[in-house]
Amino acid sequence: MDTSLQQVYEEIPIEQAPQWWREPSTHAECSLHQLAPYIGKTKSSIAGDLIDRYSKKDDLVIDPFAGAGTIPLEAVLRGRHTFAADISPYARILTKAKLSPPRTLQTALNRTQRVLAESQTLPRPDLRSIPRWIRQFFHPQTLGEALRFAEVARRPGNEFLMACFLGILHHQRPGFLSYPSSHLVPYLRDKKYPRSDFPEMYNYRALEPRLLSKVQRAYKRFQWAHQTKTKFRQSSVERLQLPEQFDAVITSPPYMNALDYGRDNRLRLWFIDPSFAQSVDNGITTRQRAFINGLMSLAVKLEGGLKRRGYCIFIVGEEIRRSFSAHPAEIVATIARKYAPSLRLRQVFADDIPDIRRTRRDCRGVKTEHFLVFQRN
Repeated sequence: MDTSLQQVYEEIPIEQAPQWWREPSTHAECSLHQLAPYIGKTKSSIAGDLIDRYSKKDDLVIDPFAGAGTIPLEAVLRGRHTFAADISPYARILTKAKLSPPRTLQTALNRTQRVLAESQTLPRPDLRSIPRWIRQFFHPQTLGEALRFAEVARRPGNEFLMACFLGILHHQRPGFLSYPSSHLVPYLRDKKYPRSDFPEMYNYRALEPRLLSKVQRAYKRFQWAHQTKTKFRQSSVERLQLPEQFDAVITSPPYMNALDYGRDNRLRLWFIDPSFAQSVDNGITTRQRAFINGLMSLAVKLEGGLKRRGYCIFIVGEEIRRSFSAHPAEIVATIARKYAPSLRLRQVFADDIPDIRRTRRDCRGVKTEHFLVFQRN
């Protein structure tokens, strides 16, 4: 542990995170978590454990950096009310889809069939008007179906179907829509899978059977049982108006200088909104000043709204090669002390991130997460 960082933690011992946090949860978690991929998201089992530790049933838990909606969904599954926010339209789709899915699988399948049928009545799009970088991912017939479906799925109330669609948008597996490409960050894998050697991977892929299969998978380990209140706001943290009072905050701010959420999700973002202007990060992941300003604004709001003895947990990715003079966790701790003086740092957990969950760039970048546990006096 860096000496300066330990001083910022006010001599609080750095605890190693529970060993079981590192165990895989993919085959046990609620299947709604797997609607669509999202780089850098919090592991569902860790989110659930934090909610169990630092909140109780019927508490209002807020997450102002909701991302993939992992923390809000785990909160709802545990009987908490939740308020979530994020600046990204992709985060909006995923979080709203997970918080307000159709009540049953049959309802979801019926809605899917209706939207598919409506989309097929739309005029066929002129593919020449679609950017070339979009066209290169799809067979023309597949792209035409995808464009018409997305036009209907963009309407408010269709977030679940849009999330399922985005979840099958690109990969090399047969159940996905694109030519062979990576699953997380969209880039073609035509060198590994050349058309001459793998012609079947460049054939037409029908949307309807793949989308229906995706909807069925979403309900594999999910049954609606909660009666909690949920809200989502698409907003930067600076402009976000939080509830007047709340019981707990559990959130993971964007990884500073380690991820470019706009670039990494560019294909999905284009289908959400073709006028997408390339970056939705508001600078918070790329500029030190924006990162600091965002957290300062949040700290002031936490000071005014967090209930007495309520907990605030920040999940902070630490960089192995720092782009500015302080650890991101040091910035968070320092800002909290200055702008939310009623918060006291009670615990700090450190957890090494396994290779499978790290950011790209040959596993350089974020390698450790610090969990800063504050409690209001």
